[in-house]
Amino acid sequence: MEFYGYRRPDGKIGARNHVAVIPSVICSNDVAQAIVHQVRGTVGFFHHQGCCQLPPDLDRVTETLISLGTSPNVAAVLIVSLGCEGTDFQRVYDTIAKTGKPVEMIGIQALGGASRAIQAGTDLAQKLVIQTSSQQRTPADISEVVMAIKCGGSDATSGMASNCVIGQVADRLVDLGATVIFGETTEFLGAEHILARRAATPEVAERIYGIVAAMEKRAMSLGCDMRKGQPTPGNILGGLTTIEEKSLGAIVKSGTRPIQGVLEYPERIIDQKGLWIKDTPGREPEILTGMAATGAQAMMFSTGRGAPQGFPSMPVIKICGNVNTYKNMEHDMDLNAGRIITGERSIEQVADEAFDLLLNVLNGAYTKNETIGYFNSIDIHTLGPVI
Repeated sequence: MEFYGYRRPDGKIGARNHVAVIPSVICSNDVAQAIVHQVRGTVGFFHHQGCCQLPPDLDRVTETLISLGTSPNVAAVLIVSLGCEGTDFQRVYDTIAKTGKPVEMIGIQALGGASRAIQAGTDLAQKLVIQTSSQQRTPADISEVVMAIKCGGSDATSGMASNCVIGQVADRLVDLGATVIFGETTEFLGAEHILARRAATPEVAERIYGIVAAMEKRAMSLGCDMRKGQPTPGNILGGLTTIEEKSLGAIVKSGTRPIQGVLEYPERIIDQKGLWIKDTPGREPEILTGMAATGAQAMMFSTGRGAPQGFPSMPVIKICGNVNTYKNMEHDMDLNAGRIITGERSIEQVADEAFDLLLNVLNGAYTKNETIGYFNSIDIHTLGPVI
């Protein structure tokens, strides 16, 4: 089975052909936004990190920016540096350049301020778009797919319909030799023992328990039980009563195949196959960034109450488990899995539709959030304080 994508110099295959404008620090966001606004064919990663943080977080941000820039959906990169930030912008440039894709960098302070940087960056971004825009799609085997999965804005239908659909697609991809990544460590709580039973090795099982314990410990360091924030008010209104109930529905989207390992937040897929966990929070701006950083060409996103947002470089396919939400938010939801609840379709039938939709998106079809540009609110998950 094949799809058609953009072959990169490092051998990876992309479903999109974006020029990424990457601010190395929050202080560069306005300049980067101005460049993206001016140059068609660009996308920007407007995060809020990169300075006045502890060294582990600065390294985490640096590595995440590298992973975003090396994503196969990115054809070329323009780095927008301030000049005095804590992130290692030169390492970002050098590492992305080693993949063979075109990369440029500007410095706001070195160029004499924002207006001059916007002009220089606009010229460079225009050059990169022209340089990469003529690249043609070529055949690629389905085993080269890296799909991320997530659920958000969940309600009682998520675990009964949309998560079940994504779980079947995940199993099918794994069986075809592809890679599937899931996360939301906060939504393993109470179900971590079930995931651990699916671990490929005892070491992977221990790691699953470890990331859940670390997440709980981090919440307790502020004097709160993690259950104070989960389930969310929207989850509760949608019929979910406890974090354990939410977790049991959430893990269904990972399917049934063995879990091969656990990735750290900035890590990207090199040659790993099968089903993997990435240690992430559940909130959309941070988890979508982490999943795009794996090198995922696309994401399947389950929702019941309706979560419309996407990500700049990674198409996000919304699978809606609630027929009423789908009707109300039809211009944001890509597939109606609520028909399972009403008895109009089986889980297997909707999973077939979802798989076909995934192939169409990999081949270039836009998701609904892509068509309206609902993808700019992103961020990078950090662990320590701003100092």
